[in-house]
Parts: sequence; structure tokens; C-alpha cells
Amino acid sequence: MVYGTLGGMRVLLVEDEKRLADLLKGGLAGEGFAVDVAHDGRDGLWMASENVYDVIVLDVMLPRMNGYTVCARLRDAENWTPILMLTAKDGVHDEAEALDTGADDFLSKPFSYVVLLARLRALVRRGGRARPVSITVGDLTVDPAGLRCRRGEVEISLTPKEFAVLHGLARRPGEVVSKSELLAQAWDFSYDGDPNIVEVYISALRRKIDSPFGRSSLVTVRGAGYRLES
Repeated sequence: MVYGTLGGMRVLLVEDEKRLADLLKGGLAGEGFAVDVAHDGRDGLWMASENVYDVIVLDVMLPRMNGYTVCARLRDAENWTPILMLTAKDGVHDEAEALDTGADDFLSKPFSYVVLLARLRALVRRGGRARPVSITVGDLTVDPAGLRCRRGEVEISLTPKEFAVLHGLARRPGEVVSKSELLAQAWDFSYDGDPNIVEVYISALRRKIDSPFGRSSLVTVRGAGYRLES
């Protein structure tokens, strides 16, 4: 199944205008994104360095550290997460500097939300410069750009949250991934609901990617988390 939304993706939004940040977070969450928000450059740099994101939306004009510096420092650290930089209206020099410092794309304020989503879709499809287009674990293929999953040649229909949980496991095949790590991947940095929600999605995934194929690739490691095996 191919989704029209960008569900299952994790985005970092670095924007100091709190009203705009709230509006964008609400809209992106409605599309299925797990959204973390930082309101200044230093916090944005720290969050981008400490967590794994599929895409970063980064404003140029930020307190404590501007967007150019944040972008340049991430690239210097070989962090190739796709970056969409928000620049000033008609700021030709802003746009040029955004690309020069390592941004993948830019969007001038004010912008259409529809255009923002289209740009994010393009960046997610393109992916980070060091990340593979798809992940294969045995005969299970997880395609984060196309939001598709298949076992062999059989396409498997997943909800955005199911895909996000599976993606979090597929990124680290054979490794134990804790419940808290999956919550951070599939929900957001500040999620404070019942952590046992992860178990619900693990069960749903087993019914879809394992049971119909006679497999047991999703393993529970008691007291530690879950592991995806080939």
C-alpha cells in the first residue's frame, strides 16, 4: 500500500515563531509524522545530533544560533539528514547561503502548507545522502521513501504507526530495540502516554508480517525490548 501522507516519518521542526511552530506541528502530526520542536538554534542542533530524524525543517532566523550555522555544523559532523530551510521572502542571498551551507532545499516565507508537504515528500523520497533507499531483512523489505512493505513479492498493508514501529526495528536488524526507542521513533520526543501502546503495534505487526507467512521474525526480548530477525 502506498500512502498519500508521510506517515511513519520523524521530523524535527526548528522554528522560533511559536504560533507557526504549533500550526505546523499540528498539521504534520495529522499527516502521520512524529514531530519534535525546537525554538532556538542550539536546542535544534542538540536534538538533531542526539536523535534520528527523516527530515529537518530549519528556519534561518533563530535565537542563540542561526539556521545556517546549525546546518553547517550538522554537515561538518557528517549528519546527512535532509534539511528543508525556511528563508525570508524574496531572500535570494538567503536561498543561496542555505544551499551553500548544505541544505537540500529551501522555502520562502510565507509559504503554502501544500507546497511544504510536497517539498517534504520529495526530500523523504530522496533520503539522506548516506542512507539506503530501502532496508532488507531476510525476505522482508521496508521502503521508508515509498512507505511500502513487502514479504518476498507480497505487498503488506500497514498503518502509518505500524510502519513507523517496523521502520525503527528494521533500521537495526538483529539488535534489541527498547520500547522507549520505538516510542521516540514512532511518536515524538515528548510523548507521555502509556508506553505499552508499543505492544499493541508489535502484535498488529506480527499478524501482518509474520503469521500469514509462517514466520517469527519479530522477537520479544523480555525486559529489554524487541528484535527483528531475518
